Amino acid sequence: MHLEKRVLVTGGAGFLGSHLCERLVAEGAHVICADNFFTGARSNLDMLHGHPRFEIIRHDVCLPLYVEVDEIYNLACPASPIHYQRDPVQTTKTSVLGAINMLGLAKRTGAKILQASTSEIYGDPHVHPQPEGYWGNVNPIGPRSCYDEGKRCAETLFFDYRRQHHLQVKVARIFNTYGPRMHPNDGRVVSNFIIQALAGRDLTIFGQGEQTRSFCYVDDLLEGFVRLMASPPDVTGPLNLGNPVELTIRQIAEKIIELTGSSSKIRYLPLPTDDPKQRRPDISQANDVLGWRPTVGLDDGLAKTIAYFDTLLANPRIRAIAGLSDADFNLAKV
Repeated sequence: MHLEKRVLVTGGAGFLGSHLCERLVAEGAHVICADNFFTGARSNLDMLHGHPRFEIIRHDVCLPLYVEVDEIYNLACPASPIHYQRDPVQTTKTSVLGAINMLGLAKRTGAKILQASTSEIYGDPHVHPQPEGYWGNVNPIGPRSCYDEGKRCAETLFFDYRRQHHLQVKVARIFNTYGPRMHPNDGRVVSNFIIQALAGRDLTIFGQGEQTRSFCYVDDLLEGFVRLMASPPDVTGPLNLGNPVELTIRQIAEKIIELTGSSSKIRYLPLPTDDPKQRRPDISQANDVLGWRPTVGLDDGLAKTIAYFDTLLANPRIRAIAGLSDADFNLAKV
């Protein structure tokens, strides 16, 4: 019998995973982080280095993992279009085989298991805002399908394992989340705009910037994760976790220019294939069942994220990863 709760976090060196590992260790759990470092970074876990209740395993969830744990948070999967389209076959494998392997581990150990699913389940939605009962409008053969359909199949597996093997499963559908430790070259809206603004470059918007998104700060999302994991066995989800405040892409670009004090302008580019036009969660179920709703305002969350990237970009190696020259960056600081 464990004296302390043992928790596995797959994808634990990534943006969300590293924050989750930090929180769980702070709450007294023994945390095992499993990551293949495709998009994650050991530096995201520097604050836990040497901690007696934390360990890192280099592991790909496409392969079985044999550890003894009480809870599993399955976060492993590239989550930005740039990363998941780099190797779409591997992305699908990570979602599907990763789910099978982690569900198998949960079956063997009797662990509760939470799947980090996604709002991409809904595709380019015909229903707005998106409730959990909406089945979505997803292109099964497009360039984003490896991620969308991979995550949809993972949800299928979670509920089939629950029905067939009586596992305690939890499924969270994550809407756009931002905060410190986002990858500097992930192509996401918030990180892209902040880096461009800090470098004094044009902020690039796809289409006319009228498509909408809802942005949730990382601490709020993790509160939803932890509450969902601690909920009674009959609370399985899927539950939407995101911020219901809806903004156009142009509005978020203007807000970041304002908060950084940048002289950047906005430049418009063609809209990518299958880019959703609207995205806003209906979080009434999470509010009713978990008592959860976001509390961090956009200005406060963006200020923390901007401060993180400002510090990060002081490192020439990170500037190179982000595609910035030293000259451009120094000019922007003048």
